[in-house]
Amino acid sequence: MTRVPAPHPGAAAPGAGDPVEIYDTTLRDGTQGQGFTLTSADKVAIAKRLDAFGIDLIEGGWPGSNPKDAEFFERMADVPLGRARLAAFGSTRHRARTVESDPNLAALLAARTPVVTVFGKSWTLHVTEALGATLDQNLAMIRESVAYLVAQGREVVYDAEHYYDGAAADPEYAVATLDAALEGGASRLVLCDTNGGTLPERIADGVRLARERYEVPIGIHTHNDAELAVANALAAVQAGASHVQGTIGGYGERCGNANLITVTANLALKLGRPQPQRLAGLRELARYVDERANLQPNLRAPYVGDAAFAHKGGVHVSAVAKRPETYEHVEPGTVGNERRVLLSDLSGRANVVAHHDASAAEAEAGEGAHEVVARMKELEHRGYAFEGAEASFQLMARKVRGEHRPFFTLHGYTVVIDKRDRDPQPRAEASIKVEVGGVLEHTASDGDGPVNALDRALGKALTRFYPQLSELHLVDYKVRVLSGDESGTASVIRVQVEFADRLESWGTVGASTDLIDASYQALIDAIEYKLVKDRVAPHGSGADPEDATAAAARTVPSRAAPT
Repeated sequence: MTRVPAPHPGAAAPGAGDPVEIYDTTLRDGTQGQGFTLTSADKVAIAKRLDAFGIDLIEGGWPGSNPKDAEFFERMADVPLGRARLAAFGSTRHRARTVESDPNLAALLAARTPVVTVFGKSWTLHVTEALGATLDQNLAMIRESVAYLVAQGREVVYDAEHYYDGAAADPEYAVATLDAALEGGASRLVLCDTNGGTLPERIADGVRLARERYEVPIGIHTHNDAELAVANALAAVQAGASHVQGTIGGYGERCGNANLITVTANLALKLGRPQPQRLAGLRELARYVDERANLQPNLRAPYVGDAAFAHKGGVHVSAVAKRPETYEHVEPGTVGNERRVLLSDLSGRANVVAHHDASAAEAEAGEGAHEVVARMKELEHRGYAFEGAEASFQLMARKVRGEHRPFFTLHGYTVVIDKRDRDPQPRAEASIKVEVGGVLEHTASDGDGPVNALDRALGKALTRFYPQLSELHLVDYKVRVLSGDESGTASVIRVQVEFADRLESWGTVGASTDLIDASYQALIDAIEYKLVKDRVAPHGSGADPEDATAAAARTVPSRAAPT
């Protein structure tokens, strides 16, 4: 008889009317996807957003596999989380090592996370061929690794890798691996469809068998190789799983993981689970992750894509105008999206009327809000994107409302790139002429590339007037080329930068057909946001600092709140 430890407090398997625990692995499994890359700064910023959204567990990475993940856990040690708990991910001990001498387990403990997720082999093929271990050795590796981490005060989530393939090949051995993890003290057993080829009926059968055998919560981890990851996750929940793993946007190795955006929406809106996640923030979260990864958002993403509630055919638009549910399965606002009416050769009179009515409704929402929204839409049409560039949005809103006073006036800049025969790298130099409070400042600086040179020249020119700017440093810099249209319009270049001072970091954006100009716009916003945030009055303006403080307080979010 398998020894079954008591469930972790608060982690008992929920009934059909209880919330499902959401485990996000975007920062680890998501980054294994082709074209999906995050810096450690990106990972910290996304972790904060996931916490604010209401994710229960955030898997930050594999600290024993690369320096970036180790750096992430070091940085997160100083980041307070509200709801979410942080998990480090790694494997069981090596077959030739003890738990005390295994560097992977040591790295997991060094990450100092309250939760550790350990994966082990469930498939005999992987045990003998991939690990080169015996079946008994593998069971000992699972049991001892989990027990060692539990003894060190960590809660352990056990991921049964290739569980469904393993159960098909040797069902008794696959179950024996779960027994070993449970004997070690795992708080959750997660059944993984690692190759992503299992159908929903088999997924549900596996969960039901595990629920009958074990008292601890059963989880599910699905991949999308047969385009069934979300369906399989939901089938698992309906069969009794109380813990779902996935990624924002479904990013991940090969065809990706279960998309937690869709999973969370379906749990709440289709299965009636009282999920604590903030559904109205779904679209914002999805786009934030895309922008951080420097990827174009998926136009047709369920619930959150631009096309998710877009109507083009005249018959459709006419019906939706009368009863939205005729062509919409949920109200767009519940997931933070909005209805879009498209104009084309398929349009009818209803399309034009719908566009007119939308504008009227926006105007009724308030003149100030309407102007800000109108300006935002205009800028986004020109290539700007404010997800991940909250500082630029705050400054734009201040300018539209007439609350912003410039801190300096630009009179021009020059950027020169020079490469000579003997130079190992091109030399970049930027000169800039700015006016601050009637004083003209003309200076130059070199740098590691034209953008860095321009950044240094700006800092050199302005720090004399605003010493606070000496605290500024560049954290991240991203460039995306947005293709021109069929009429021959030039491609637009979008630049997003992240700056930080001693207390916090913020993102800004610039867009132009010229890389340097787009970079300059983003740099200027970063500098001005620092001064607004610190409640500095424009130099030489004669403004009362208290007035500047009051204006800033109306538009700059609290440092303690997510922006």
